Amino acid sequence: MSSRTTKERWADLGLFYAALVWGATFFLVKDALDAVDPIVLVAYRFLSAGLILLGVLLIQRKPVFREFGKGVWLAVILWLLYVPQTVGLGITTASNSGFITGLFVAFVPIFLATIFRRQPTVMEWIASGVSLAGLWVLTGGMTDVNTGDLLTILSAVAYALHLLYSDRYMKQGMDPYILICQQFLVVAAMSIATALIWDLDFRVHTRAAFWVIAFLALIPTLSAYVVQLLAQKIASPLRASLIFALEPLFAALFAWTMGGEPWVLRGAVGGLIISAALMMSGLPTPALLRQLVARRMP
Repeated sequence: MSSRTTKERWADLGLFYAALVWGATFFLVKDALDAVDPIVLVAYRFLSAGLILLGVLLIQRKPVFREFGKGVWLAVILWLLYVPQTVGLGITTASNSGFITGLFVAFVPIFLATIFRRQPTVMEWIASGVSLAGLWVLTGGMTDVNTGDLLTILSAVAYALHLLYSDRYMKQGMDPYILICQQFLVVAAMSIATALIWDLDFRVHTRAAFWVIAFLALIPTLSAYVVQLLAQKIASPLRASLIFALEPLFAALFAWTMGGEPWVLRGAVGGLIISAALMMSGLPTPALLRQLVARRMP
C-alpha cells in the first residue's frame, strides 16, 4: 500500500502535467525558430504570460512587488534556462537537447547537498542515477557535440537551480502567483533588452509561429509554472526532479505522434527506467544499505 497522502498525489499529478506540456514544446519551438529569432521568441512568450498574470493580480489588488528580489533572482535563473536552451535547440538535434536538458536530474542532488545543505537519502541518490540512465537510453545519449549542446548544458544547470530555489521560496510561504508574475516580466525585459542590444529582428514571419508563441505563453508557461509552484509547496525537490525527468519522454511521444517522427524502441525502454526511478525515490533506504553507508562514513 502506498503511504503517500492525497495532497502528495495531487502534487505529483501537477508535476506530471508540467512535464507533459513542457515536453510538448520541443518540436513546436524547433519548427517556430524558422520564423522568429529564439531570444525574441522567449521575450514574446514570457511577456504575454506575464501581462496576463499581472492583469489578474492588479484586479485582485495584490502587492505585485512583494519580495521582488527573490522574483528577480529566480528570473535570472529562468532566463539562463530558456535563452540558451532555445538558441541551442536551433543548432543541436532534438534528442541531444532533450538529453542534455534532462541532465538537471544529476545536478539536483549535488546542489541540494552543497548549496542547500540537505543531504539526499541513499535511495534518492540511487533513483537520480537510475533516472539519468533512463534518460541516456531514452535519447541514445549525446552524439556530435556542438555549440548548441554546450549552451544546453547551461540550461540544465539553471533548471536544477530554479527547481531548488522555487522549492525554498514555496516552502517559505511566498505567493506563487506574485512570484511567477515577477519572473515572467523580468525574463521578458531581459530578453527584450538583449534583442535590442544585439539588434535582433522582432518580427514573427509566419502565422503558424505566432500561434505557437500564443500556445507557449498560455499553456507551457502560464499554466505549467503556476501548477509547478503550487505542487512544490508539497512535493520534495528530488521527487519533483524525477517527475520532470519524464519531460524528454513526453517530448519523444509528441514527436512520434504529432511531429511525424518514427517510433523508437529505446524511448519506451528509457521511459520505463525513469518510471522505475520514480517508484524507487519513494522507498525507504534498506537497512543493509544504511549499514554500508554508515561504515564508509568517517
